[in-house]
Amino acid sequence: MRRFHWQNFFLFLLLLPGQCWAAASLEALPEFLRPDPFGGIVTPDQGGARLRASLYDARHRVALKGWRGGYVSFQLIVNSPTPAAYSLDVSLLDPGHKIQTDLFREWFHFTDSDKHYYPDALVPVHAPYSSRLPEPDNKIAQQTAQAFWVDVYVPPDAKPGMFAGKARLRSGASSVTVPLQLTVFDRVIPADDIVTVDHNSYGSSFLAEQYATAYHNYSGNWFESDQLFRLIHAYHQIFYEHRGIMHQLGYGHSGKVAPEFAPALAGTGRTRHVSDWTLFDRHYGPLFDGTAFVSSRRGPRAIPFVYLPINPEWPASYEFWGEPGYEAEFVNVLSEMERHFREKGWTHTDFEVFFNHKKRYMGFPWDGDEVRFPKDINYFLIYGRLLKKALPPASPVHFVMRADVSWDMEQEFKLLKGVVTVWCCGGGILSFYRDAPKTLRDRGDVVWYYGGPPGVTENAAAITEFPMRAWLWGVNGYVHWLTVAPGEDPWFHFDGGGTVLVYSGDRFGLTEPIPSIRLKIQRNCLQDIAVLDSFKKQEPLESLRSEAAHRFNNSVLDDWWNPRPALADVPSDQWQGSAIDAAMEHTNKWLAHPGVSAWYNVHEYALQLAGEAK
Repeated sequence: MRRFHWQNFFLFLLLLPGQCWAAASLEALPEFLRPDPFGGIVTPDQGGARLRASLYDARHRVALKGWRGGYVSFQLIVNSPTPAAYSLDVSLLDPGHKIQTDLFREWFHFTDSDKHYYPDALVPVHAPYSSRLPEPDNKIAQQTAQAFWVDVYVPPDAKPGMFAGKARLRSGASSVTVPLQLTVFDRVIPADDIVTVDHNSYGSSFLAEQYATAYHNYSGNWFESDQLFRLIHAYHQIFYEHRGIMHQLGYGHSGKVAPEFAPALAGTGRTRHVSDWTLFDRHYGPLFDGTAFVSSRRGPRAIPFVYLPINPEWPASYEFWGEPGYEAEFVNVLSEMERHFREKGWTHTDFEVFFNHKKRYMGFPWDGDEVRFPKDINYFLIYGRLLKKALPPASPVHFVMRADVSWDMEQEFKLLKGVVTVWCCGGGILSFYRDAPKTLRDRGDVVWYYGGPPGVTENAAAITEFPMRAWLWGVNGYVHWLTVAPGEDPWFHFDGGGTVLVYSGDRFGLTEPIPSIRLKIQRNCLQDIAVLDSFKKQEPLESLRSEAAHRFNNSVLDDWWNPRPALADVPSDQWQGSAIDAAMEHTNKWLAHPGVSAWYNVHEYALQLAGEAK
């Protein structure tokens, strides 16, 4: 009889709800260790045991450290072994009411390539946030963990010192608290970036696709609507808030210009003129005078660069190329643009004349983008002459010619001196020419290199390699070739994120973009680079760069350059793909897989320089 009662007692326990067996728990993780939805760390970020322990102090508080004028970031992970409702709150006690905390729910993307989940899109939520596991909209069977990204913003005028806080999880009758300790140091992160990180995009049709709710609910012409222009400005703002810029090209390979990217024209030949500035000014006015950013924590500022709609077919018809009518149309409209910009006071932006076409797309018989054949260089010289004719020599409006170069860049640097002043270089080929960045910058040119953002299947520190390389090379910046194309279904069938760093908020009822984890990590990296570079008054810049390279991946500065290959002295139209790959082998070996702690080590170096390490 006694045995019978014990058997029934154990059966009763087995049938109890899961909350009685194991309560929900709360854990903090550093920014470089991305969690999966089952309580583990994603495979590319594993092996960071030291990094995991670094977030906590001896009293097991989450120990946050940062400078004024920037962000400190970490993650919170809600774990529950069984389905359960929960509520999460995060707070910091700041008597001056300066420090602000932003909370984001991390979306777990199912990535088709390896059939795993990775967190990347960050959905803004308000604390306290209440939901349940599994998260209903993410639709992950057996999900036991939900991750949150926490941004702590410390404004430049915040008082240095230590601030206490806590993260609290409530689930059922249980409550778990994780204490926070924020140390704000006296140093202010320089407002200006040492490395410009550009986020490239094409047209605005992607906005209609990604914001289908707003697009289908609008009864008029979407491409002339306030909703469209607010969205465009929101994309500029999200990149600006993350210490980057955005480029949006408004014409295609055939030269057709979207109406929201250019003023309307009328007339032909000598009568060619601007007939209407309305759409152009609605689009660009707030970007050129900075009012699009009045709500930004960084304050209003004019965008530093912009693509103009100028191409072989606009403002002059390419049908008349080489004839006096073509030159008249081009010069007339460019002169009007300069005058309009000057009258508006738009003098803080570099207006780029940029040719993006390739002749293989059958629009024009010469390459404007990544010129490979020497005869095509002559077109740049012709346009340089037309620009000089159209623009007053002492104009405060900054028109520049930009060229995206790869194969024949070394020759173009010489032949287009004084014509092209903004160079966007293929990073692999630029790595052959170690002296080029200094030569170009010494003559007043801007030098960027370009590539694509790393996907989510690479480790979280991978995105820091790009701004790091730009700083070590001494170039002005880096261009992510495409950053607004998430794929057909990023939420449940993700292609890896190699063309996206921000996502549409439409799924979550937001008419604005939302950031990614990779964008946040990149921003924090740019903050550190600005701080590191600020020490060059106390230490040689070469020493700062050398130590940062060593901390990043045990490299020396030479490892970030390729030796000049034999093919560099051969006409570029004779280069073979295998030879190019072999010429890049040295840097590919060193830079392919930075460790998960790579940027954490560089950040610690910046703290040590300021005498603010642990």
